[in-house]
Amino acid sequence: MRAHFATALLLSAIAAPAMAQTPPATIGQQYVPAPWWMRDPVIASIGYVRVELQANRAGFNATFQVVDRSVAEASRKAADQVRALSQTLAAYGVEKVRVETSLTTQPLYDQYRDENGILRDNTRADRIERYQAQATVSLSVRDTALLERIYATVVASQPNSISQVYFSLEPDNVARSNLAREAVRDAANRARAAAENAGATLGSVRVIDPTGRACQTDVLAGWPSYGSGASQATTVSEDVVVTGSRMMAMAPPPPPPPAPGQAPSEAQIEAARLALQPPLQTLTDQACVVYGLN
Repeated sequence: MRAHFATALLLSAIAAPAMAQTPPATIGQQYVPAPWWMRDPVIASIGYVRVELQANRAGFNATFQVVDRSVAEASRKAADQVRALSQTLAAYGVEKVRVETSLTTQPLYDQYRDENGILRDNTRADRIERYQAQATVSLSVRDTALLERIYATVVASQPNSISQVYFSLEPDNVARSNLAREAVRDAANRARAAAENAGATLGSVRVIDPTGRACQTDVLAGWPSYGSGASQATTVSEDVVVTGSRMMAMAPPPPPPPAPGQAPSEAQIEAARLALQPPLQTLTDQACVVYGLN
């Protein structure tokens, strides 16, 4: 029977190619034909899941400033301040921490007070008193187990200023795939519970949309919403999403070899240590599954 029905549909499509290209609905039209999977009773279920994972990226900036009468000397001294620090941090490897350095200089002019007593700069080339060089070290920490030591190393280098540490979550492909799988499973659980509570049973799957958009009105032009989206997310265990055991505490990595120059000592680094625990961040996913009803 199904084979005969499929053959009839195929012959119909070949006989009337122009009709096959006709849009099923016009935007704004009051009455439009239903999609093929809505010709029989269906239930559209949105799976909505969430998981809390520890942030696995961190970053911050540190600046070093030097003032000198010579622009060349100011730049050299600022570069000297960050050179040893950059070498120390580079010893961890780019897969652990990425370091970017930049150097800027600006003139400091002679100042005077105007007729209102306001202090102003005498911005003339012949009125430059000194030059200020600023070296900035930007760090992107990809192994948060090293964050406290890296931060302490920077503090022990005595920069003029350090920015706030910011965190972010970059889930890997395995975690994303596992969470998408849980979203489809959650849609099935929601649909099964709703059908049982209504005295019906689930039939075959009509549509599976991992993006969740098939259950939204923007892809059904002219149709009102035939189902409400999931408002409360189902919490998924971290162990389900992340592969591999995270129960065993990893031993702290050995310190990198000291760099030549003015690198901070081990005692200075330990004295500058602070507790920097990466926060938990929420990762969500949705999926739309449409079932027939029996």
